[in-house]
Amino acid sequence: MQHNTTLPVYGVRQINFVNWRGIATLYAKEVRRYLKVYTQTLAAPAVTTLLNMAIFVVALGGVQAGKTTRVVLGVPFADFIAPGLIIMAMMQNAFANTSSTLIIGKVQGSIIDVLMPPLLPGELVAAFVAGAVTRALMVSVVVWLVVWFVPGVNIPVRHFWAVAYFGLMGSTLLALIGILTGIWAEKFDHTAAVTNFVVQPLSMLSGTFYTISRLPESWKTVSLYNPFFHIIDGFRYGFIGASDAHLLPGALSVLGLNVLLWTVCVQLFKSGWRLRA
Repeated sequence: MQHNTTLPVYGVRQINFVNWRGIATLYAKEVRRYLKVYTQTLAAPAVTTLLNMAIFVVALGGVQAGKTTRVVLGVPFADFIAPGLIIMAMMQNAFANTSSTLIIGKVQGSIIDVLMPPLLPGELVAAFVAGAVTRALMVSVVVWLVVWFVPGVNIPVRHFWAVAYFGLMGSTLLALIGILTGIWAEKFDHTAAVTNFVVQPLSMLSGTFYTISRLPESWKTVSLYNPFFHIIDGFRYGFIGASDAHLLPGALSVLGLNVLLWTVCVQLFKSGWRLRA
């Protein structure tokens, strides 16, 4: 009696739909990777935020008798900069997560362990972004709790939708930029260059420590084209209830930019550019 058996074709994916198990496995690997060095990935951002709070509040906040006398957008200066520092820490850590995991894999030669499993390019991007966003959320909780206990700071959540939306969009944006950086970079110096010459300048010029109303008209226009500004402005609105610009155009532009970068990342994984020897 003959049995009509069809053997799977070598090199052809046998999963018809989304490989949820593969995505979950890669996601878990990413989360465990940075939790092993939690003092560097979670505790260090909180310390950096506290230092920034101390320096900028004392230097620019007009501290008298332990309280900031300067008011920005209707709130004390300390309350103004605290949300910006939280989202800045989230974005920077999301970028660091995806860029570091890819460049380490390429340098050590372990990137093949990511490319070999039956994961589509979109599934790879989804797992990497999910891991980075999870790290950003963990950082936000740690930093927010630390900032909450700083004397004179009062930042309750007033508009949860704004905190959630702009926090998610900002973390996703930097995670995608980190993927692009990790794919393009051939050594750690390349990722450091993107951090120093792209991520840091855009972060510092995003209105975290000032309102764009204080800028000349030309620089105000430039700020409106900075996606980091819209993310920080919207995230801050969720805490203090006031914004520096219209939220809807910024929200839509950041969403569109994320869709564009997601598409580019998927195409780069599909082509194998700078990933396959």
